[in-house]
Parts: sequence; C-alpha cells; structure tokens
Amino acid sequence: MSALFEPLTLRSLTVPNRIWMSPMCQYCAAEEGPEQGVPTDWHLTHLGARAVGGAGLVMAEATAVTPEGRISPADLGLWNDRQQEAFARITRFLSEHGAVPAVQLAHAGRKASTRRPWQGGAPTGPGENGWRPVAPSPIPFADGHPVPEELDTGGIDRLVDAFAAAAGRALAAGFRVAEIHGAHGYLIGEFLSPFSNHRTDAYGGSYEGRTRFALRVVDAVRAVWPEELPVLFRVSATDWLAEDPADDREGWSVDDTVRFAKDLLAHGVDLLDVSSGGNVPRARILTGPGYQVPFAARVKAETDLPVGAVGEITDPRQAEEIVASGRADAVLLGRELLRNPYWPNLAARELAPAGARWPDQYHRAV
Repeated sequence: MSALFEPLTLRSLTVPNRIWMSPMCQYCAAEEGPEQGVPTDWHLTHLGARAVGGAGLVMAEATAVTPEGRISPADLGLWNDRQQEAFARITRFLSEHGAVPAVQLAHAGRKASTRRPWQGGAPTGPGENGWRPVAPSPIPFADGHPVPEELDTGGIDRLVDAFAAAAGRALAAGFRVAEIHGAHGYLIGEFLSPFSNHRTDAYGGSYEGRTRFALRVVDAVRAVWPEELPVLFRVSATDWLAEDPADDREGWSVDDTVRFAKDLLAHGVDLLDVSSGGNVPRARILTGPGYQVPFAARVKAETDLPVGAVGEITDPRQAEEIVASGRADAVLLGRELLRNPYWPNLAARELAPAGARWPDQYHRAV
C-alpha cells in the first residue's frame, strides 16, 4: 500500500486516504431571495463527483458565516435553516460514497462583495446585491476597492458568535470536519498580517494581538464541535513579502506561521492546511510544481501539528513523495480535481490498486 492510500486518523475520525479535495468556490448560489446562499444541484454534482472519484475527504467551498461574509453575492452560506437542509443532502451523498464530508467556514472581510470571476471580479455595491465590506482596519484591498468598515469590538464579538453558530449548523447538516478559513487575505488572515491590520487595540499591533481574533474563532468553533471530530485551519504561510528582498513592507511570514501552528495546536486544531498569499495585491509569488509544499514541510518539521500540502500538485508520484517523505500528512488538490474528478482512483491504479473506490456502476470501465 502506498503512503498516499494509507488512512489518516484525526481524533476519532478516520479518512480513508491522503488525497483530499480543496475548497473551491463555484459562485452559483442565488444572489437574493429565500435561496440566497443555498447549495444547488450544481454543488451536489460537483462535490459528489469527487467522492465517486475516490477523494478521501471532500471539502465544500468557502461557506460564509454571515451574508456579508461572502466573497460574492453568489457564494454559499450557513446562517439559516434552508442552507443547512440543502447541505444535508450533499453530506449524505458524500458519506454514502466513502468520502468524509468537510466544510470551510469563512468570512471574506475586505475582499467581500465582488462579482463572479467570469464577470470580472470587480467590487459590487449595494445597488447590485452587494454591500460595504468589513475589515480589521479601514484599508482597501486594492485600487478600485471600497474602504471597508473597521470592525469595533462588538462587531468582532458578533462574528466570533457567527462562526460558532455556522459550525453548529454544519454539524447538524452532517459535516464531519470543519475547517476555519484563515488564508488568502480574507477576514481572519487580514487580522493576522501587519500588512492589513493597523489596529492599536487588543486585536492589533503585536503578534498576540493580531492572532487574538483567530484564536477566539478557533475556541468558539471547538466549543460546539464534538470532541471526537477534527477542526482544521487553513493559513497563508506567507504574504510573500519576506520572500522578496526588493520589498521592505511588513507582512505575515513563515516564521509567524510556525509560531501560530503551535498556538493552534494548543487551542484544539487538528491539522493545518498550508497555503500562501492572497493578502497583498501584486505580490511577487514564485510558482511551480509543489511550490507551497516547503511551507507545510517546515511546519511539520518544527511542530507537532499535522499538515496538509497544496499548490500545483498534479502527478500521483509527486503526491506520493510528499506524503511518504513525511513533508505532509495529506495533499489537498484543487484545480487538478476540477480537471479530473477521478484523479484519486486513477492514482490508485498506478500506486495502490486496492486503494481505488470505483462505484459498482463504473466497474465495467476499470
């Protein structure tokens, strides 16, 4: 059996293999009315196909904990009963086909209220089903973006409660894993980075201040999530400022991530999903096959927190080496699973035929 197809147990939950589906927004929920933020047949088909394709864990896209937390008006949410009920149909299908259903709980912060990517992705205002974003500091994400409303401590408290409430709904909907989205320049990541957090109160300034909101969210989610089930956290390991010698701006660094991973472990997080970037417009990012794996590997080497690796992982042998070498405990595939939902089962054909989970209906083609 290959390392990639060994089960992984987090708390009392066993995931059947180490090939997991990253959360990827589909931007296809209703923008208004009673179906706002409700998953559709598209989401059932999209997520279900990856379960049928053999992924050990299938994670639903960034799911907003409040209406104002959506990246776009067409994003999913988990703030009402209708959304919870629609997700339950999806989690049943994922579980029936051998995948662990997971959800990423999110708030987009200053990057909220934008059009769909294929509509240009520009900010959209209240007259177009949009709204004014909120953020730790009144700093626009980029040129052409609105100045966000700075959260006061009451607003922060309400958002901590919103994450907890959404986690409770996720559990009731049948999800077995909750991931907190702290990456890619969205709200929690905005608090973490001195590039976007210019606060002078208890939620800014020092490392302890900038991580306070994130750890409060973790504690709130962990308090409603069953002790036997895991909570994950997705982080941008770096803003990519420290990696660019020509850029002297201060941002979040890999050193910060290693330190933060230890804090997350102490607060009950079970795995760190290690990505990067997204908080600094036009940051100089050096991409290539597996380009973010070294960030995960460093956290793995310097802490006791299990890690997931992401970023241009496209080949089964490449994925196998990442896990077998101990650089990560799992790989999370995004675009590769968009291109080929059966990638895990096809990888099993090459690495570990016994690890494939082809449905009976497809055996004639295996």
